[in-house]
Amino acid sequence: MKEINIAKVLVTKRKEKGITQDELANYIGVSKASVSKWETGQSYPDITLLPPLAAYFNISIDDLMGYQPQMEKGAIRRLYFRLARDFAEKPSDTVFLECREIIRKYYACFPLLLKMAALFINHHMLITGAEERAALLSEAATLCERVRTESGDVALGKEAVSLEAACRMLRSDPQGVLDLLGEQVGLFSTDGALIGQAYQMLGNAEKAKETAQIGLYQHLVMLVGETATYLTLCAEDKPRAAEIIRRTLIVCDAFQLEALHSNTMAQFYLAAAYADCRQGLVEDALAMLGRYTALCRRFSFTLHGDAYFDALDAWFSRFDLGAEAPRSEKLIRESMLAAVAQNPSFQSLADDPRFQMLVAQLRAGASPAQ
Repeated sequence: MKEINIAKVLVTKRKEKGITQDELANYIGVSKASVSKWETGQSYPDITLLPPLAAYFNISIDDLMGYQPQMEKGAIRRLYFRLARDFAEKPSDTVFLECREIIRKYYACFPLLLKMAALFINHHMLITGAEERAALLSEAATLCERVRTESGDVALGKEAVSLEAACRMLRSDPQGVLDLLGEQVGLFSTDGALIGQAYQMLGNAEKAKETAQIGLYQHLVMLVGETATYLTLCAEDKPRAAEIIRRTLIVCDAFQLEALHSNTMAQFYLAAAYADCRQGLVEDALAMLGRYTALCRRFSFTLHGDAYFDALDAWFSRFDLGAEAPRSEKLIRESMLAAVAQNPSFQSLADDPRFQMLVAQLRAGASPAQ
């Protein structure tokens, strides 16, 4: 946010319009001396004169005053790290006081308020008294609450909820964490660790373990899913693509992902086959398509856990649609076939008998008789 600077704006706009101080004074109904004092910063226009001045220059009152309620992202970042350095070099009371002054000044800048809340959380340990630390964390939580209730920004709101939950955890309020985040981990939630810690603090070890297991499962699925996308983007880089495939297969084999989440594993095999085709590695591409075909023939159409992830079945049962696939088995098998038979990326393999055999196997699995 810039300081109010009506003097500079008036000079600039008057010169852009090509008028003298006398002409502006006559239009507004004041003396030339008044306009001169406005432009030199010796005084400000009366509040009743702001609307006609803004209208005369065809700008908003905020523009007339040189006022912007938001601080730019880069400026927020620089301010945060400058204050973080100050905490290491100056008395913390002095820096906290400056932080509060900044908050009052930029109270409408929600991205800044979130960073100030994070700054409080990351430096609350500098305060020696327990009550004072709790009060500071309460301040941070209040800033988060303002952002999530008043910003109207979904992304900022989510970040504010997570930060506010962290404040409650640091204040030893595990039930407050659950009240804010919910008692169940949602699909691809980023707050599972806080929920698990809350259950642990409440002495509910079973729920804490279940929450941790759900988090591990979701991170595993997301990791391999994102890796398939990354592999596709790196398809032209032979050494990198080979290393992506090698590392991912190690993880997938370790967690038996083929049986645990067939769809994610199938997508990875397709991405690997695509990369191999782009590099002219026919044998490797056919090997990956062979893995894909074999997996599709024993494809699991329901979400489920296993001996390692033994808390997942109860979690899946709480989903609105349960653990069932969102499409019919027939449609899924048809899409499995199309992903190979109609994929232009595999056109170079079309005349290879081994490729044709894989397509035939997929087509048999997609037929109504199967």
